[in-house]
Amino acid sequence: MCGGEFGYSAVRCNLLSGPDDAEHTVLLLPGGMCSAGSYAEVMAQPALAGTRLVAATMPGHAGVPPLDDYSHTTYARHTAELVTKIGADVVVGFSMGACIAVEMLTSGLFTGPTVLLGVSLSPKDEPAFFRAIARSTAVLGNLPMKVLAAGAASMVKRVPVPAERQAELRDDFRRNNPLDMRLGLRAYLQWLHEGDGRAGRLCRAGVPMWVVHAERGDGGLTDDERRTLDACPNAHLVTIPGAVFFLPNEVPEQIADVTGQALAAA
Repeated sequence: MCGGEFGYSAVRCNLLSGPDDAEHTVLLLPGGMCSAGSYAEVMAQPALAGTRLVAATMPGHAGVPPLDDYSHTTYARHTAELVTKIGADVVVGFSMGACIAVEMLTSGLFTGPTVLLGVSLSPKDEPAFFRAIARSTAVLGNLPMKVLAAGAASMVKRVPVPAERQAELRDDFRRNNPLDMRLGLRAYLQWLHEGDGRAGRLCRAGVPMWVVHAERGDGGLTDDERRTLDACPNAHLVTIPGAVFFLPNEVPEQIADVTGQALAAA
């Protein structure tokens, strides 16, 4: 379904559910270092039964070969081609997947309802420790990426799923190639630093969107970004109570509910 000709490797690329003749199709984009399988909890929610769901591992993540160009512009173009190929009405993106979705919206490559989970729009939206690790790659090369992947894998223990499922999620992080991670992170930081006024551009895209963050744990928005989106007539800000890091895995019921709202607008 997400073949190599569109930049999405067929290896560990897909997770599919729902009937082929469903009224609506949703494309689910995982976070950085994660595979399509990270959406398994969301896809199992009864609220999405009857909807065709396609989760696709992004190139360069969880062991899938990268694109030749790591820029978000290129990733957005390839992802938009995948949207067309599968006939997606709604896009849901988590973390880096959400950033690719933002790039599609602001460049006019996708105009359907969009759910942005744990999205960052500028460098200040990312935690200080993450920015420090990113800066350290200039001196330490790939080593900080190994530390980042190991740290993310260790946080899987907080996900309320059986031990076997936690092991699957940890394996995703271990599959990541440190060089791919470093080059992808460099492109991500460049995209963030180009983000002056991105919240405004996102609003002007005129697309129905749901911007979801936890109270703590998954980054956030600056006060200016939040005010801009709060005043945007087509944006809906959703706050998940408490501390949540892996939104699709820790609070799948709430994510399925928001996705259902986006489907209603499709």
